[in-house]
Amino acid sequence: MNAASPPKTHPLAGKTMSGAEIVVQILADEGVNAIFGYSGGAILPTYDAVFRYNADHRKADGAESMPLIVPANEQAAGFMAAGYARASGKVGVALVTSGPGATNTVTPVRDCMADSIPIVVICGQVPTAAIGSDGFQEAPISNIMSACAKHVFLVTDAKKLEATMRTAFEIARTGRPGPVVIDIPKDVQNWSGVFQGDGVLPIPGYRARLKAVADNTLDDAACARFHEMLSQAKRPLIYAGGGVVNGEASKAVRDFANAYGIPVTTTLMGIGAVDTTAPLSLHMLGMHGTAFANYATDDCDFLIAIGARFDDRVAGVPAKFAPGAKWIAHLDIDIAEINKVKRVHWHHVGELNPAISALHQYAKAQNFKPDYSAWHQHIAALKKDHAMNYDKTSTVIQPHAVIQAINDITGGEAVVATGVGQHQMWAAQYFDFKQPRLWLTSGSMGTMGFGLPAAIGAAFAQPGKIVIDIDGDASIRMNLGELETATTYNLPVKIVVLNNNGDGMVKQWQRLFFDSRYSGSDKSLHRKDFIKAAQADGYEFAERVSNKADLARVVKAFIEFKGPAFLEVIIDPMASVYPMVGPGMSYGQMITGDWIPSRDAGAAAAAKTDKADLF
Repeated sequence: MNAASPPKTHPLAGKTMSGAEIVVQILADEGVNAIFGYSGGAILPTYDAVFRYNADHRKADGAESMPLIVPANEQAAGFMAAGYARASGKVGVALVTSGPGATNTVTPVRDCMADSIPIVVICGQVPTAAIGSDGFQEAPISNIMSACAKHVFLVTDAKKLEATMRTAFEIARTGRPGPVVIDIPKDVQNWSGVFQGDGVLPIPGYRARLKAVADNTLDDAACARFHEMLSQAKRPLIYAGGGVVNGEASKAVRDFANAYGIPVTTTLMGIGAVDTTAPLSLHMLGMHGTAFANYATDDCDFLIAIGARFDDRVAGVPAKFAPGAKWIAHLDIDIAEINKVKRVHWHHVGELNPAISALHQYAKAQNFKPDYSAWHQHIAALKKDHAMNYDKTSTVIQPHAVIQAINDITGGEAVVATGVGQHQMWAAQYFDFKQPRLWLTSGSMGTMGFGLPAAIGAAFAQPGKIVIDIDGDASIRMNLGELETATTYNLPVKIVVLNNNGDGMVKQWQRLFFDSRYSGSDKSLHRKDFIKAAQADGYEFAERVSNKADLARVVKAFIEFKGPAFLEVIIDPMASVYPMVGPGMSYGQMITGDWIPSRDAGAAAAAKTDKADLF
């Protein structure tokens, strides 16, 4: 038996470095190939270290090995890091200065925490001795961020900087992923010390919890209990959430579903976990999910939740969610999600891949060969009778048609980022996604302005893919300054603005529940010319479509254009997102609109919504 190989020594171990150089070296060691951020006095030492590192480590083609991408605003830097992380599965990095630079990243940090996205935000801070003195551009970042990040570090001991950096990445990517913030005073960045080349902070409680989750594998007894429910079920349904994507468990879920013919529906965050074009896929369920997915959830007798959390946009009224299910099983990495919203009959807290594999192998060992043909026929009928649809005879452009025209070209292979609002839901409903990490959207927080910077981050994560931002005229205004960022770095991001003159989702709710009083949501009097704005920011392709007959031709030219491209489409301002399950409503009371048949139109018409529950 060969002796164990001695641990490798870092080639730079023992070298004297500044704190800023240590920060940059750790980023390189972690495989970071793009940094997103905006400079300022308190972070200048690290910015200088990035510059020098790139000058010394150019690639064979002359490109920088760790390019620093400068947005128009630090919020966008956070969303770029998030888009990078969502599209790659790696940790995204934002590098910002103190005070307002750091506070501008609060929203993306909270957004990443809510959607379990791993990023590390490195903030400059006033010198250690000045902390608490209300110095220029000082903000109590550790206090502010502690409420919305997975973890926050304030580095006051320069000797712990190296270990802190490594530990931040460890925390961000492990367990249930999330954002980690490192606040580094300027004197710590300027400090000189010996680079150790290894080492992390002692966080025994966190690592013990991780180990407990990793070690908590399914034994035969637990598999037998699950298998007993599955073998008795006639109408099983998998409900897959964002945890499947974050946990890199898409293949395991697909293999398990395909092996036994179990239909799958996903949450908004789980889109792409299964191929949306596959026969067993029911696409998205929930408030604006497909009618057939929601009806199938009502009709199933065994609901298998994997990496999902029964959030209010899906479960709505928990007591009325999956009312026909005799059994509910729940697999998740976070024990806090078990029985938090909906009581279940079987659960497992652990890593998804080994858990699903264990259930699969147990079923194979039992020679499990179920006959779900009647259920498949029922699903096929639901898909046929309650298919997605819209007004295809309208003389004005329908937003659904725009998405379909793009999808016809990209075929489920493009990376799609969105803002938040109606356009987000139309994109979720009408795009196909054959793989995970192609769908990037702000789910739990619903942050307007997310789409464009997230698409820019994704362009660095998946440079060979078509990257599209589907945005709304109101949502893109939130980060319109990032139009120039795409052209500055010549990123071939395709930006679509579905213009309906306002906050479309708000207006839809105001039509339904506030007698069409468009308080604060109507933008029809605004003077923004998006095409001139795009041209001013250097877009060689910047076109507007308002004639339905021109749509297919212009969309084709838009997608085929080499480089950044901007397309504004003037859509029907009265177009609404359907289906819609209003607050307090069950899936049986779902509003399907004029173009999707309802299974019980009377129940939808009789449904009442409490305005206090809106949004």
